[in-house]
Amino acid sequence: MTLQELYHAIDGDYEQAMRVLRIEKLLDKHIRKLAKSGVVDALLIAGEGMEPTALFETAHAAKGVCGNLGLTKLAAASDIAEEFRPGNPRRMSDGEVHDRLNAIGALYRKTAEGIAQYENG
Repeated sequence: MTLQELYHAIDGDYEQAMRVLRIEKLLDKHIRKLAKSGVVDALLIAGEGMEPTALFETAHAAKGVCGNLGLTKLAAASDIAEEFRPGNPRRMSDGEVHDRLNAIGALYRKTAEGIAQYENG
């Protein structure tokens, strides 16, 4: 599996990732690190406690990492970041937040599985 095939399989945007990182070897290095980074896992764990500061910080970090890697659907964690940004009024119910986090978790598992297949050749 090539890096472009991986991106197709995980619904990522290879071209966007290359615009940010510019070198395929660098993209390869960072996509392999995603699961080990724990950035999305931290967001999902923060969602269990519904603590606003932790949700904002972890969602903001996940949005940045995933955005830079061209994982635009995972970067949708920005909705969670904006929901819990200090000073912003809440617009989603806790149930809606949990639904979004569950969707992010499912997409993340698909992404991690794809990366594992890519790494195993």
